[in-house]
Amino acid sequence: MPMKKRAFLVLFALSLTTLSGCAALQSLLNGAFKKPTLRFKTARLASASLSDATVDLVYELDNPNSLGLKLASVDYAFFVEGKQVVAGKPRSGVNLKSNGKSELVFPANVKFADVAPVVTTFLNKDAAAFKAQGSLGIQTPLGVLKFPLEKEGTFPVPKIPQVQFQAPRITNVTLSGATVEFPLAITNRNAFPLPVAGITGALKVAGANVGNLSTGNLGMLDGSGTKQVTLPLTINFASAASAAMALRSGGNAQVSLTGNLTSDAQSVPLNLSQLVNFTK
Repeated sequence: MPMKKRAFLVLFALSLTTLSGCAALQSLLNGAFKKPTLRFKTARLASASLSDATVDLVYELDNPNSLGLKLASVDYAFFVEGKQVVAGKPRSGVNLKSNGKSELVFPANVKFADVAPVVTTFLNKDAAAFKAQGSLGIQTPLGVLKFPLEKEGTFPVPKIPQVQFQAPRITNVTLSGATVEFPLAITNRNAFPLPVAGITGALKVAGANVGNLSTGNLGMLDGSGTKQVTLPLTINFASAASAAMALRSGGNAQVSLTGNLTSDAQSVPLNLSQLVNFTK
């Protein structure tokens, strides 16, 4: 048999063996590979202030195979109250564990000014509606498998902290004036931490303007926690005659604070009025 003809027959036989081997391997993969499952796990606030919040949508991918998989593609959009906001995504190529569950986090930053024309109106809501949509591609031995990302729900809207006067303490009284310590209790009405950049405002005692108070940066308020701050103020009786009697003798007087509470970049109006007992 000529050499060329013999070589052709050998190559032909090898190609048939290779093709049948590939088909057998593909058949083996089809039978052995189990399709992963993707389920929605939770929606949570990763961080929040009175100006914005980061909402994490958490999915869980269960891979029952002994072979690790990779995240191939993400097409993801996030809407709050019907308006699309900036949404992040897990990076492509993320390794997904074998024989187990992997958590996939899809973050979205919600700037409240982009969602509502008046931020303070939005902050009075208990919850905001969201909608997520898109798809997820997982690289497998059988190619890229697509999973839908469809979810609607709500997340809690940050509540404005509660501010209250505690009993002011008169530390010094002279004929011309008095030095008074005004304690404030700032309570976070949210279960999650909230930053408070400060409280400022004009103070009145018994209807008389007595000066301005400023807390400075209060930092992060713990979830459902209360922070106490004491603000000293020297009051001149000549400019606050109606407050002089209450401050000289102690007793009850109406105290009001009109100003702003600032959290991150958002300031909200603060109008506080209480009947308090002045102590010496």
